[in-house]
Amino acid sequence: MAFVFNFPDVGEGIHEGTVVEWLVAEGDTVTEDQPLLKVETDKAVVELPSPKGGTILKIHFAAGDLIHVGDALVAIGEAGESVPESGEGQTVQPLASESVTAPAVHDSSRSATAGAVGHRRPLATPKTRALARQLNVELSRVVGSGSGGRITDEDVERASRGEVASVPSPAPSVLADVPANVTITADGPVERVALTHLRKIIAGAMRSSKQISAHVTHVEEADATALMAAYRDLKPQIEAKHGVKFSVLPFFVKALVETLKDFPIFNASVDEEAGELVLKKYYNIGIAVDTPQGLIVPVIKDADSKDMIQLAREVADLAGRARERKLGLEEMRGGSCTITNIGPLGGVFATPIINQPELAILGLHKIEQRPVVREGQIVIRDMMYLSISFDHRWIDGAQGARFMTAFARLISNPNLLLARL
Repeated sequence: MAFVFNFPDVGEGIHEGTVVEWLVAEGDTVTEDQPLLKVETDKAVVELPSPKGGTILKIHFAAGDLIHVGDALVAIGEAGESVPESGEGQTVQPLASESVTAPAVHDSSRSATAGAVGHRRPLATPKTRALARQLNVELSRVVGSGSGGRITDEDVERASRGEVASVPSPAPSVLADVPANVTITADGPVERVALTHLRKIIAGAMRSSKQISAHVTHVEEADATALMAAYRDLKPQIEAKHGVKFSVLPFFVKALVETLKDFPIFNASVDEEAGELVLKKYYNIGIAVDTPQGLIVPVIKDADSKDMIQLAREVADLAGRARERKLGLEEMRGGSCTITNIGPLGGVFATPIINQPELAILGLHKIEQRPVVREGQIVIRDMMYLSISFDHRWIDGAQGARFMTAFARLISNPNLLLARL
């Protein structure tokens, strides 16, 4: 009997994912550890390697399908070997774990729904999709005869010859100029856009954080004139010597680490079941990155032990790979406190939501020249607002005020920061 590879538990707390892309097709010969498919889980896109070599006999899900831990993904065996029913056969955990996941019966209702007329993506294997492109057949107009409405190679071939009825085109009407993805409702035209897996994960995390923590935000103002002067002086020297894009963010990372050392409760989490405050003795700083798909937070591990050059290099690397969806799950875990740099996008200040299970998140806002009073004189300075959102259940407002006063002092006096490094 062929070997059935089920969707494994790829990380703590991961229960489902979305098939992004198959890297093989039915009939292909694969070797052990060869990448089979890409799956979006949590906020990362991971490749799942083949647990054994053989021929791809059956692919159970198409790109875009939602999958759950235990679902049968693919059957691997010898060419011509019988394919077991979903849930039969063996399954392994391919990602450095020797544990075995329990096989689960594939929910055929999901496949049936995916193959139904009008779904955003017709149900078909990558091999069938390639055939459809080759024969210039539009899959969304083919009625599948396979299990659960799946479109088969035979369906595509018959459709190319005009031998089967496809989904009829809508009759011409006064709405002929309305785009196909727009629906006319009683209130007017609307467009429905499927929520991505990442957007659902972000939505769940934001809702959960607001339900868990008693959010409060304290805002402070800092004079960043001296900091920006130091930055403008260092930037060309560092970039020329080290070949790394140098931003002002490493200054803020260092200032945050130093302030966390003085106020350890902001670098903590709470074990409510044990009734204990967990003070982190490490400084893993999350950096919120705006990507086309949504907000992703990679983590700079041991930020206290890295110099400005190392931080600049790591920030650029993590942010770049976050936007390309090439981060591993481990690179987005283990944070102790997070920075969100909203300044480049504009606005005066914001109230960021805490990244659970952390207790605080620091907001950096735009730096702009403003007239201020210094020693009775009106002068132009580089000013900015800083905000700290924290969990008021465990951190008092006075602590938040002291924290931000200390942090703003380091930003306004970079020599004090450099003296502590």
